Amino acid sequence: GGLPLPLSLSQMAGEGGGAVTSKRILVTGGSGLVGRAIARVVSEGEGREDEDWIFLSSRDADLTSAEQTRAVFEKHRPTHVIHLAAMVGGLFRNMKYNLDFWRNNVHINDNVLHCAHELGVQKVVSCLSTCIFPDKTTYPIDETMIHNGPPHSSNFGYSYAKRMIDVQNRAYFQQYGCKFTAVIPTNVFGPHDNFNVEDGHVLPGLIHKAYLANKEGSSLTVWGSGEPRRQFIYSLDLARLFLWVLREYQEVEPIILSVGEEDEVSIRGAAESIVEAMAFKGELVYDATKSDGQFKKTASNKKLREYLPQFKFTPFKQ
Repeated sequence: GGLPLPLSLSQMAGEGGGAVTSKRILVTGGSGLVGRAIARVVSEGEGREDEDWIFLSSRDADLTSAEQTRAVFEKHRPTHVIHLAAMVGGLFRNMKYNLDFWRNNVHINDNVLHCAHELGVQKVVSCLSTCIFPDKTTYPIDETMIHNGPPHSSNFGYSYAKRMIDVQNRAYFQQYGCKFTAVIPTNVFGPHDNFNVEDGHVLPGLIHKAYLANKEGSSLTVWGSGEPRRQFIYSLDLARLFLWVLREYQEVEPIILSVGEEDEVSIRGAAESIVEAMAFKGELVYDATKSDGQFKKTASNKKLREYLPQFKFTPFKQ
């Protein structure tokens, strides 16, 4: 189900009709996990009367095409952009197609930022990923360490393409004074996730597997040892933080959006939480022949906490 796209939410955000919209906010990747979360948070009362929200999906424009990107920007004339669109995939797809992940994402990002600049967009907030951080690093990782060494070799194409957004944001600021910035969420999960067992991320993949194992009365196999640790952020929490970044955060420097280091969960712990939530009674098996990926990518949310000391994250088990 979900929302017809592109969708304008100005009507929902208050009385509509007479309200003058001073902000037209274009969200690329609007039909994905984070885009849907932002749409939901905006429509459930966090939107403001002076904001007109437009959510794009890949059906509205192929952002790897400069022409299609330009056309969709000219059609909607945004004053603000939240750039979520990307070619994404799980660990195993990334390992196979590093070149495709690099090229497609570099084209998408360059087209979006270039059109935003050319059409006078006031602010762009792009979405990076914690996989951009150096593979060999000290923990916790913070915003100053992005370019300190190569990313993990498994998905270097995607990681470098995402890093380049930061490079490009700094260059747009240096050359033209553009307010283009980026956020770095940790592992996002929530409604409208990609529940594909072969190629989803770890939580939706495990949820789907637990559902199937329940139905078939079989055991539940977790890929890898279960030992790696991750910080998971609920998509609706992330959506609220995106609104804050769009409206209040003034730095070009990226900001990590994450739960604290103390809320890191092992894959085993995550699997056990899913088993409990889905009342799965069978056996939990770990297939250690499958790759674990990075052991941990612990990120510091110290910078976020300096800005928003009171922000409440949804507890993982909940």
